[in-house]
Amino acid sequence: MTTIKEAGGERSRGDQADPGPPVRMNRAQRNAFWGSFGGWAMDGFTLAMFGLVLAPTLTELLPPSGIAPDVGNIGFYGQLSGALFLAGWGCSFIWGPIADRFGRRPAMIGSILLFSVFTALAGFSTNVWAWMAFRFLCAVGIGGEWAMAATLVAEAVPERLRVKLGGVLHSANYVGQLLTAVIYLAFGQQLGWRGLFLLGIVPALLVLFIRRNTKEPEKWAAQAETARRTSLLAPLRNIMSRGYRRRTVGNLLLLGACVIGLWATATYVPTAVTALVKETGASHGPQLASLAAAISAVFTVIGCIGTPWLADKLGRRGALALFFALMTVGIVGTYAIAYPLKNLPLLFAFLPILGLGGANFAVFTVWLPEQYPTLFRATAFAFTTTISRWFAAVGTFVLGVAIRGTGSIAVPLASTAVVFVAGLLLLPLVPETRNKPLPE
Repeated sequence: MTTIKEAGGERSRGDQADPGPPVRMNRAQRNAFWGSFGGWAMDGFTLAMFGLVLAPTLTELLPPSGIAPDVGNIGFYGQLSGALFLAGWGCSFIWGPIADRFGRRPAMIGSILLFSVFTALAGFSTNVWAWMAFRFLCAVGIGGEWAMAATLVAEAVPERLRVKLGGVLHSANYVGQLLTAVIYLAFGQQLGWRGLFLLGIVPALLVLFIRRNTKEPEKWAAQAETARRTSLLAPLRNIMSRGYRRRTVGNLLLLGACVIGLWATATYVPTAVTALVKETGASHGPQLASLAAAISAVFTVIGCIGTPWLADKLGRRGALALFFALMTVGIVGTYAIAYPLKNLPLLFAFLPILGLGGANFAVFTVWLPEQYPTLFRATAFAFTTTISRWFAAVGTFVLGVAIRGTGSIAVPLASTAVVFVAGLLLLPLVPETRNKPLPE
């Protein structure tokens, strides 16, 4: 019988058929999971706001900045703001070394407070440049939350539940996005875009729960003294050392593909629907835009929950390859077929595919913690999931220029399908970690 080495000895592959008695989490483990779930959900709650009300926000803020709010300018400055957001997200890699040096909990609290405060301040913007500045600073907080939540959960929960809960954890971000869509669908006319951003202060309330109930995971606590004796930059040197450089670069490139797809497609779905509503004369534009965002989010949640099963059946590489294929089909169908045809029902038909493909990020929630040891796990997670945003920021800005030049979002956004095809060729750069325990 084939055996698999893991911490504490060996276990047989056949043992997976008999998982043994159910594993129960203690109170500290449950609090760690739900605190992380809540933080990541509030991250998605905030993240969705910028895409959902992008068109009405720019329509109001461009004229005071001396810019006409036509389709080309809304597309260009929308992509510019997206590029700045990604640049801010790239700066949030600093939360990783902070978490490895001082603990997972303080880094999580700091990131939540930062994105919560600056999202609320975005609601007071009087011109497009102030709004972009607030969006940039918000991103510095948002970018750290995924790394903090995923690292904390991976280290805190029982090993047998780690992969399963990793998929559930990542669905939290899209639960938050769905919540934003539902709120705007129900109260959008009363709130307006300013009111929606002011709700961004709500995640700050979660800090009270985390401070009171969340403890540092035992894996980090056992090495805390060693971590505190090292320099803040030591984890950054470790992830680029000879044994880890190849996988770190590979993760950066793969995540760069994911982010370009996310910002060029899912973020622009509400804008695409709003534009088609105007062109076709359909009614209930804000409601249809919210419905489109909600459909995409629901199917991404389904994909996230299914990720642990796919990752075990197909391997981490195989699961990511499947999601990349779905993204390719969804992008082509939405922007190369439905949008040029001005066919709203067809666009909505492709949204489930696009939504499922968007679960590609959930693979990394499971995969990244398995590739690095405790002393620099948070740094590796934060570095690869944030610096990749800088690569994507360049691509997003180029898309903005293309949208402005063509006067349409169709061809530029459809072309991002090529990024996912290229991503399939990069998969061998990152090691397969299926059936391997979390390294110490």
